[in-house]
Amino acid sequence: MSAQSIGSSPRRGGGYGRVTGHQEYLADIKLPDMLHVKLVTLDVARARINSIDVSEAESLPGVAFVMTAADLPDPMPRFGPQFQDRPVIADGETKYHGEPVAAVAAETKDAAEEGARRVKVDYEKLEGGIFNVTDALAPDAVLVQDPSLRGDSPFAQTNVIDEKRFGWGDIEAQESDLVVEDNFQFPMVTHFAIEPHGFMAAPTGDGIEIWSTIQHPYLLQKIMAKMLQLPLSKVRVHAPDPGGGFGGKQIPKFEPLVAFMALRAGRPVRLVLTLDETFQQVRRSSAEIRIRAGFTSEGALTFMDVETNFLVGAYVDIADRVVSKSSYAAAGPYRIPAVKIIGRTIVSHTTPSTAFRGFGIPQIGWARESLIDEAALQLGMDRLEIRLLNLARYKEAFIPMEEADGDWEQTVRTAAKRIGWGDPLPPNRGRGIAVGLKSGPTTGLSYSTVRLLYDGSAMVYAGTSDMGQGARTIFAQIASDELGVPVEQISVVMGDTAVVPYDQQTSASRSSVLMGTAVQRACFDIQGKVRAMAAELYGVDEAAIKIDSGNLLLPDRDVAIVDAMQQALAPLGGEVIGNGEMRKQKDPNHPLGGTAAFFEFNCTASEVEVDMETGHVTLVKHVTVGDVGRSLNPQQVTAQDDGAAIQGLGHTLMEHYIFDDEGRIRNIGAIDYRILTSMDLPLEMHSESIENADGPGPYGIKGVSEGSLLVTAPAVAAAVREATGVLIRDLPLTPQRVWEALQEAKDGS
Repeated sequence: MSAQSIGSSPRRGGGYGRVTGHQEYLADIKLPDMLHVKLVTLDVARARINSIDVSEAESLPGVAFVMTAADLPDPMPRFGPQFQDRPVIADGETKYHGEPVAAVAAETKDAAEEGARRVKVDYEKLEGGIFNVTDALAPDAVLVQDPSLRGDSPFAQTNVIDEKRFGWGDIEAQESDLVVEDNFQFPMVTHFAIEPHGFMAAPTGDGIEIWSTIQHPYLLQKIMAKMLQLPLSKVRVHAPDPGGGFGGKQIPKFEPLVAFMALRAGRPVRLVLTLDETFQQVRRSSAEIRIRAGFTSEGALTFMDVETNFLVGAYVDIADRVVSKSSYAAAGPYRIPAVKIIGRTIVSHTTPSTAFRGFGIPQIGWARESLIDEAALQLGMDRLEIRLLNLARYKEAFIPMEEADGDWEQTVRTAAKRIGWGDPLPPNRGRGIAVGLKSGPTTGLSYSTVRLLYDGSAMVYAGTSDMGQGARTIFAQIASDELGVPVEQISVVMGDTAVVPYDQQTSASRSSVLMGTAVQRACFDIQGKVRAMAAELYGVDEAAIKIDSGNLLLPDRDVAIVDAMQQALAPLGGEVIGNGEMRKQKDPNHPLGGTAAFFEFNCTASEVEVDMETGHVTLVKHVTVGDVGRSLNPQQVTAQDDGAAIQGLGHTLMEHYIFDDEGRIRNIGAIDYRILTSMDLPLEMHSESIENADGPGPYGIKGVSEGSLLVTAPAVAAAVREATGVLIRDLPLTPQRVWEALQEAKDGS
């Protein structure tokens, strides 16, 4: 009998360990003879390092050594997924507040911390730091990066890493009855994963083992092999399940540093960042967006002109890909005759940014959807109707080489119904609605191995990282449905490059679609092998045996796959092994390297009440509806949607880095950096899925987990505007900012 797991919500794999404290995080792993590492940083963003005196620190009992740039190969090894611009440790100059200039290795954590306090750094604070877009683009701006690192880039003598240009049609040739233009700002925010970043390394004689909270263990393996000049086979990466990632743990950060320290020490070393240190090392890109759009008198879009400036920090990390992928889809899910998009990647003397849930779309969606609201207001149109009018329909091309992959109108109308769109509102209440679109992976390669064991249990091997998104459970459900093995009898093995087969990455909401397909195909491989066994065992033609949900359908009877396997392998026992692959090839003719495997399409609607005396925004009701293809595990889909929505409400209402004039972060940590608590959540919160089984993954699924934060900000801001009559262009919508806008409107009247 089939386990029939698809569409159910079985007990979450790894959930018990997380809620009881039994899960082993990186900070819990202790290796024999392990040294503890503490970073040495300066309370300044930009400084020239004249000298570093480590003698007092190294004389302390328990301190093994202190590593500085002088202890590393010359020239300084640099790394990055796109540009090799990030040094292992600050080399001659710090470029952001919190950049490490030295690292202390000691027998205990306390000794390492005391040693770090004893390191004496002679430095000169440098003027002219770049902390915003305006300063970065000024003709006389200080260069954040050495031009020699930029090769023959035409932007080498500027703070622009690259400038992406996309578009179609001729915007100047379009006739418009209304043209709307405005500027919007999106703040720097932190990922705030419950587990800070952690790194550990140990020499193995002829290679190295690395433990990391990394989302992409195979990328880390590749980078470390190149940096240490080792074959991939000599670099083993362990990636224990992290306590959240949200994109912040995609790309290597301090793994190279701990690797060099371990090789120097000849013993294991471990670095676990504090929450404060994590704040200083990773964030989401801030952005300034200028957007202009034309409309007919009936509300049809005629053109859209978008210019985005992403401030990505001192080193590029994956940010240039964030800019290109999000800018390409800047016009959103609308049919528009002519579009022009410019997306700039700009470096600064601030914390390096990286991937973050939404991958640049929340920044651009904030501007686009707010502008569409303004157009509706000026045209006297309903804000819902102007979106429905312009929305691409199923299988309709809306971006070159891309077409709508769902009934998006159904999603929008469902959200409008759930929020009560058009119903009367009391004073100081307002509603907003917005639609968001994010491209799924454009290329990909995932392998999986599945073992059907003699006792009827199974093991699934996957290179995916389970960060809390429930990948273990989903893969177990797929194997359960295909092999007829109960979910509770399936183990999912992850997080070790020496054990699990290759997976390109864990990001872009890809795991259920790409790795899920690889797992399913590995199960198909097992099905084929057991079918051949059954043909011989029961004396029937193999071609006559059908398979349905874990059962072999013979001409005269049905036999469970497990039963047939056990009979065929008796009395020796054994197992049946299947291998599966999912490959999405690169397309050199596509600006992003390939078409989207799927789109995450979401409609967010919000109702708020604004205190006109204080500017405080109360979330009365918040609705997100996502086009998911099919929900493999409804409970997990709802949890992902709710979590993403709450994260989106954070950057909408309160989250932002605060810098002083010298580029120092002034609100580091959980006390000074506000995130939503239970007291800030919507009074009513609804998440809903549209299921038409029209996705490319197993059983018609699409990726989820990012959609419900894509356009949280414009939906809430539109509700605030309806409640107050004021337009706010800068996030977050703090009480102070809303109050100031109210006062300006009052004074203006």
